[in-house]
Amino acid sequence: MTERESTEPKNADTADPSPTELAQHPDAQDPAAPPPDPRLIDELTRRARLAARRKSRQAGRISRTTLRYTVFMFGAGFVGLFSLVFAWIAEVALRWNHQLTQATPWLAFVMLPFGLAALRWLTIRFAPQARGSGIPQVIAAFKLPPNGPAQTALVSLRQSMWKVLLTTLALLAGASVGREGPSVQVGAAAMLAWGRWCQQKLRLRIGFHPNALIAAGAAGGLAAAFNTPLAGVVFAIEELGRGTAVRWDRLVLSGVLTAGFLSLAVLGNNPYFVVKVPMLVLSNAWGPVLVCALLNGVLGGFFAKALAGGVPGLLPARWRAWPMQHPVWVAFGCGLVVAVLGVATAGATFGTGYEQASALINGESHATLWFGVAKLVATVVSYFAGIPGGIFTPALAIGAGIGENVAQFVTGMAEPRVLALVSMAAFLAAATQAPVTASVIVMEMTRTQDLTVFLLAASLLASFISRQFSPHPFYHQVSHGFRREALALVLVRKAPA
Repeated sequence: MTERESTEPKNADTADPSPTELAQHPDAQDPAAPPPDPRLIDELTRRARLAARRKSRQAGRISRTTLRYTVFMFGAGFVGLFSLVFAWIAEVALRWNHQLTQATPWLAFVMLPFGLAALRWLTIRFAPQARGSGIPQVIAAFKLPPNGPAQTALVSLRQSMWKVLLTTLALLAGASVGREGPSVQVGAAAMLAWGRWCQQKLRLRIGFHPNALIAAGAAGGLAAAFNTPLAGVVFAIEELGRGTAVRWDRLVLSGVLTAGFLSLAVLGNNPYFVVKVPMLVLSNAWGPVLVCALLNGVLGGFFAKALAGGVPGLLPARWRAWPMQHPVWVAFGCGLVVAVLGVATAGATFGTGYEQASALINGESHATLWFGVAKLVATVVSYFAGIPGGIFTPALAIGAGIGENVAQFVTGMAEPRVLALVSMAAFLAAATQAPVTASVIVMEMTRTQDLTVFLLAASLLASFISRQFSPHPFYHQVSHGFRREALALVLVRKAPA
């Protein structure tokens, strides 16, 4: 009986509960298990809160950075579109001038003297900081207190609108000026106004530094004007980059590339100067290329020195006050000189010189053998008039003309067009003392990557020679005067009546 009783199953009511049954009954606790430690629970809670806070800050940083890039690149795109509109307006003005002067050549003696005098008066009256190229004003703005009235005076949107209008009228009259330098100042002013509007009106506190806005707008305007994104970046680094905020800021470079790529998207991957037949890269061209570099270095040095000195630099000491006292009459006289040069060269020195430079690098010689020298004088005299207008494209045309003259004296050269192309970069480098920018601009605007070594060597040598005649870079030398003017203007506004 005892063995039979031990083999019978126990009653369900008296059997011990299994682990599964214990898990299904939370009220049933093991009396031997220790209670949970409150400190452990607090520690886990604290770590969870820290992880959530860290992830929240990371997501906030990503959103803030994305917003900064979006707003910045949107403004750069606006600068690119504005530069393209400015380019179209300038082309229309050049076309009208060509039609008028070809149909009635003597009309130049009316449009240029009276036109430049009127433009000079309008510049003094409404936009005194808009005269000249526009790049010196941008460089001077970097050396002024950020967001201060002096900086705003040099890159204000109002001055820029006047600059667009007055530069277009100067091209219509036939002055030897370019639109690329004004595009730099206009782009800087537009980008600065966009950043301030976003921060003040939209309440976007995303920390746009004024110098970063100015640099991106200026270089973006140049990139869109020449349809050369890479050249815009190099220009920002070499010419504008005087501080680390400009030189290494990825936001600035992204803005420059945005303006340049937008120009490429609208205009297509078309070079600024079309080279119809590819040029041959020959090793025997080194001798003539170095000759071009030497000649352009000398002429470019005198060119920069003359522009920086102005009319008073050409006169005796006792007569130097007269041009500053009678600026409108000086502009009238400059207009007469430009008109004489234009009529003597069948209109070749009127305007930017784009058509003449494009013809020379394609092997189409100009009827006037001294086109390069005539264009140099016309550009200097147009600058002396004190009207808005740049020197970038005229400098390229001058270099192309000088290269053609060198090619006429070099015999046995299989590809004389190389000298016109190399001289474009060499003269621009000598005039601005920015050899890398000059070589990259010419390489990218002509899509002649095979000639990069020639372009860079000629630009470096020409820039070195130019420095012997004009020790300080032209744009930076002129920027000191604009900086002093802006500071003096602020002091006058603050002075009691």
